[in-house]
Amino acid sequence: VLEHVLSELQSLCASEQQFLQEFFWLGCDSTEPLALEARVSTVVPSQLIPDLFHDLVWFLRPEEATTQLLSEIFSCLEPELRAFLGICNKVHSRGCLQVLVALSDSVFGTWGPSSAPPSSFLHGLLGNALFLAESNFNKYIGTLCKEMEEAKIPSRMRGGILPCVSRFQEFVAFSEEVFQASPSRRELDKAQLRLASSVFSSINSLSSANLKVNTDMVMMENFHRIHSFLCQKNIPCLENKKREAKQRSSEHMEKYVTTHLGQPLEKLRHFFEGVKAHLAQGVKEEEVSFQLAYSKQELRKVIKKYPGKEVKRALETLYRTIHKCLSPEENLLPVVWQAMEQEFIRQYREFEDLIQRCYAGAGIALDFTMEDLLSYFNSITMPN
Repeated sequence: VLEHVLSELQSLCASEQQFLQEFFWLGCDSTEPLALEARVSTVVPSQLIPDLFHDLVWFLRPEEATTQLLSEIFSCLEPELRAFLGICNKVHSRGCLQVLVALSDSVFGTWGPSSAPPSSFLHGLLGNALFLAESNFNKYIGTLCKEMEEAKIPSRMRGGILPCVSRFQEFVAFSEEVFQASPSRRELDKAQLRLASSVFSSINSLSSANLKVNTDMVMMENFHRIHSFLCQKNIPCLENKKREAKQRSSEHMEKYVTTHLGQPLEKLRHFFEGVKAHLAQGVKEEEVSFQLAYSKQELRKVIKKYPGKEVKRALETLYRTIHKCLSPEENLLPVVWQAMEQEFIRQYREFEDLIQRCYAGAGIALDFTMEDLLSYFNSITMPN
């Protein structure tokens, strides 16, 4: 509708401008005000149009006289256009985007050669309207950013994609469709960057939220969603945000994996952390086993608590927990579980290495081998 209105305005103003130029002989190149006064007086007695005539004699160029005449004739056009644009903004929550694009296309002449020239009355009118549209657009973006940053996270939230992330996706998808090759693309780029920063800030605020689920898991999923979405859209101005989202998602997945990793072998992990702490303090490897809390006997007691069957059962429980917490739509379970497997294998090798270094010749070994461990992971993922 707005495009149609602007097109009609162009046609109307162009016709009226042509009439005025022909009727008042304003198409000539003369710049003498007296010559202009003579032309107007010859065609129409000055007493019939005293106000217009009084204003016209002050102009130095006929084109300026034309603009002044159009301003007088269409004096109500600008307030009416402003009111109409206000209605357009209220019809849809994102109406200001469409208004901005339509006015930009009109002002910058993407409608073709019929567009108003830079010095015309219509160009000035639409320029003022465009300035208002940009102001309304920036206000809308500012409000949207504030809502995203100040949105409260429900304490009972059990994971999933945050509302601010969904709103960001909706805005970007809609705006990309509306703007496309619009001259106002620069305004959109700035707006998208502002919104992306607000969304990142909102996700980061989860670190201080008292959630009933693992915070790193929620942050990992939401940054992953943003990265995947931006990969699909391929928006140049958001390339840095896309890379940042990928990095943040990886960081929180690592934290999430580390948090849950100790569950299957918790006491064993604590034992070897103590061993590493003594080594870091300067205790020789061959002397570690003489420490009362880290003797060979204590190590055998801890290892005895983790037979292969118990480890497999603990891994199955861990898998079910992760499966329950992760959002199915993100399909991150295979990725997280693979990271969990790799880290678990790394930890297993570290335990074996510490046993070889600090308890050499004692005949101590974990109850399960690397082959056993790999078979545990395979048996867990195969049926799923």
